[in-house]
Amino acid sequence: MISPAASKSWTRASRASWCVFDLPAMDAEFDALQEAAGAADLWDDPDRARQVMQRLNDVQGDIDNWRSLATRVTDALELAPLVGEDEEMGAELSKELDQLEKALEAGETALLLSGEYDGHDALLSIHAGAGGTESQDWAQMLQRMYTRWAEKRAFGMTILDLTPGEEAGIKSTTLQISGRHAYGLLRAERGVHRLVRISPFDASARRHTSFALVEASPVIDDDVEIEIKEEEVRVDIYRASGAGGQHVNKTSSAVRLTHEPSGIVVSCQNERSQAQNRETAWKMLRARLLEAELERRESEAAQLKGQHVEAGWGNQIRSYVLQPYQMVKDHRTSHEIGNPNAVLDGGLDGLIDAWLRAQVGERAADDTLVAAGEDDAG
Repeated sequence: MISPAASKSWTRASRASWCVFDLPAMDAEFDALQEAAGAADLWDDPDRARQVMQRLNDVQGDIDNWRSLATRVTDALELAPLVGEDEEMGAELSKELDQLEKALEAGETALLLSGEYDGHDALLSIHAGAGGTESQDWAQMLQRMYTRWAEKRAFGMTILDLTPGEEAGIKSTTLQISGRHAYGLLRAERGVHRLVRISPFDASARRHTSFALVEASPVIDDDVEIEIKEEEVRVDIYRASGAGGQHVNKTSSAVRLTHEPSGIVVSCQNERSQAQNRETAWKMLRARLLEAELERRESEAAQLKGQHVEAGWGNQIRSYVLQPYQMVKDHRTSHEIGNPNAVLDGGLDGLIDAWLRAQVGERAADDTLVAAGEDDAG
């Protein structure tokens, strides 16, 4: 039976999560999108039309999901006092409550993704650290982990660039992961990932520590203004190094762009023609420059709050320990998982969700401090 106390605890939990689903606002947006979708000139701009239709489907899905959840919660509350000694009905109610809890947690996670670019697709880059074959093998393990994670979510995944390792693994790779909130979710993965294991490449079976850097950037539309001076970008053309068929290996179709003021380098060798690789590389560069600006803003905000923030290789976010014990620990949230094999097989949702909730907790704490300061000033 669901007690009033339990109901109050649900209310407190929802307030603590700092998430709000504004159904009237979503209804209003849905009506506006329907009107835009019905415009006679909608498909004069195909890119804009696809954005409108995608957003319309997303909003409709959100509204339907939350209304369905509300109905299920109401039904469960009405059924609870009738259970009494009926064990069969009690078991059915218990099963429904478990399913509701999971559905609400998934809904809350979606509400946490409210950033300007959180709904966009993502470019995910993985770079092996120092250590040669060990780190290159670790980079490839991470590539597989994110590929499996994308598959479990039914996200699309395309390898845009890949540099193989000298003996095993990969030196670097860039993936485009397409799906709702792909960037908002993968923001949680930015930073250095550390692996501790008995090396399969060491004949003495010694324990080794390997590092790899993960970067995430939002895939942005052409109408997002990112100022790039062409004279500040060096363009290099070379032969693709990965598997790609006879055409790729016989022609210099791969493109590398170096943005000299920032030092950002992107490359693409996935497409069959140099022109296509060049177009994709420019999109990748725009995304990386946007991400660099977003990280600069985050760093400034953190410094204003007195936090020490290190970028790049100094920002170790997570450890994966396979020997002498088994544990995955996120150093930002202290969230731990005792089954690293499940994580490496794409089971990242618990780690990502913990990071998202920690971000919301920080924003809630900041808002509380601001409100307290305003009260003191008053």
